[in-house]
Amino acid sequence: MNLLDAVAVFAAGVAAGSINTVVGSGSLITFPTLLALGYPPVVANVSNNIGLVPGGVTGAYGYREELKGQRGRLVRLASASFIGAVIGGLLLLGLPAEAFNVIVIALIVIALVLVVVQPRLQRWMMHRREGEHHPHGGPVLWAGVLFAGMYGGYFGAAQGIILIALLGIMLDDDLQRINAGKNVLSAVVNGTAAVLFTLMWLFADTKVSWSAVLMIAAGSTCGGMIGARVGRKIPPLVLRGVIVAVGVAAIVNLLLG
Repeated sequence: MNLLDAVAVFAAGVAAGSINTVVGSGSLITFPTLLALGYPPVVANVSNNIGLVPGGVTGAYGYREELKGQRGRLVRLASASFIGAVIGGLLLLGLPAEAFNVIVIALIVIALVLVVVQPRLQRWMMHRREGEHHPHGGPVLWAGVLFAGMYGGYFGAAQGIILIALLGIMLDDDLQRINAGKNVLSAVVNGTAAVLFTLMWLFADTKVSWSAVLMIAAGSTCGGMIGARVGRKIPPLVLRGVIVAVGVAAIVNLLLG
C-alpha cells in the first residue's frame, strides 16, 4: 500500500465510521474502496470488517446517554448478534470464494434499496409503534437480530439499517435510543466476526491485509466520534445519495472484475 492508497483507505474509514454511527451502510464506502485498489473481494471484506470494529466502539460510546436504561434488553439481543455473527462469518470463510461476488452483489442491491426507502420505512415504523409496547421485543425480535447478525457476519453493509427497522418495529422507544442500541449490536456483530477472522488468519491461513485494517481502524475510530457528534446534521438526502453512488460503483466493480 503506497501513501496515496493509505490516505484513500483512511478517508474511506472516516466516512464509514461516521455513516455507520448515524445510519449504517458504512461498508458501502470502505469495501468498494478496497476493491478499487485491487484487493480480492473476500480479503477486502475480511479486512474491512476487522478495521471497522474500533469505529463501532467509539460510535456506541458517543451514544452513551441514549443507552442508559437499555442494558437488560441489549444483553439479551447481543446474544443473538453474537450467534448470528459466528454463523455468518463461518459461511463467508466456508463458501467458495467464487460465490462471494454473486452473493455480495445481491446483498449490496438489498442494502441500497433499504437506503433509498429508509425515510418511508422510518415513517411506517413510527406509525406501527403507536399505542404498542414491546419492552424487550420477545422471541420474534431476537430471531430477527440473529438473522441480521448472520447478514453482518457475512458482509455487513446496511446491517445497521436492518437493525433500526427491526428495533423500531418491535420496541416502543425513541428513535435516537433505538439508534444507540443499533450501534451496540452492530459493534457486537463486527467484533465477533473480527475475532473469528483473526483466529482463522492465525490458524487456517485466511488472508487479511493488515495495512488496510490499520488505515480503516484509524479512520473509523475518528469517524465514529464525528458521527456521534455532528453526523445528525448531515442532510439525509445527501447522505443517501453518496451511499447509493458508492454502492452502484461497487456492483459495477464486482461485475467487471
